[in-house]
Amino acid sequence: MADRVTLITGASAGIGTELARVFASKGHRLALVDRRGDRLTTLASEIVAAGGTAPILIPCDLEQPDACDKIAAALASERVEVEFVVNNAGFGLFGYAIELDRAEQLGIIVVNILALTDLSLRFSDSLIRHRGGILNLGSLAGFLPGPGMAVYYASKAYVLSFSEALRQELAPRGVRVTTLCPGSVLTEFQARAGLKPGFEHEILHVSACDVAQAGYRGLMANKRAVLPGLGTKIVPFLLRLFPRGFILAAVGRLQLRKRR
Repeated sequence: MADRVTLITGASAGIGTELARVFASKGHRLALVDRRGDRLTTLASEIVAAGGTAPILIPCDLEQPDACDKIAAALASERVEVEFVVNNAGFGLFGYAIELDRAEQLGIIVVNILALTDLSLRFSDSLIRHRGGILNLGSLAGFLPGPGMAVYYASKAYVLSFSEALRQELAPRGVRVTTLCPGSVLTEFQARAGLKPGFEHEILHVSACDVAQAGYRGLMANKRAVLPGLGTKIVPFLLRLFPRGFILAAVGRLQLRKRR
């Protein structure tokens, strides 16, 4: 039987690195994907030093059209099969959609939606065979519209909807699908997005380590969605109490303050 691996994208920083540490500590052999190969090498050395199995490293930019083919080819060359897929890679951009670079915004769709969908489906036979699972990184942003980060919020709404539907389809085949939906997590995401955390960060903040731990536990417990932190859990409930138009205007005002 081929060795089984847990495939983790966006593994070189933030939540992705913490997810790699958690899975490795639980005895999973990892296949790590990120565009920054030097950071993957450093992380792999740390995992081995801690007693884990040497990960398979796949330096790859998910914005490239052949990225998922390269990942599949790398795994095939190592003669391994995927047991768990962790679609962590993603990014956003802060600003009005008509003012931001269009190509960069389309890149958000490629990474957050296209690559995530491809990798969720590509290894389905292997996931079913090993009764594994998929952990997709959503966001609290996926529960509401986001003027000021329109494409990013929309991409996370897709992740939540797609993951829930896929969960229902794969459940009879023994595959679990969990969406991890953190609130504000201080990582390199903010710098790339051009975003400074506002007051909501103090309310919704959970560390990347705690988010990763919650995501792992949720996946293993076959939870539909994981919202780390009390504040994060409350927000979707509160959203049901207000009209959509009110929420849209409120988010718009909040984001406008960050532009000043």
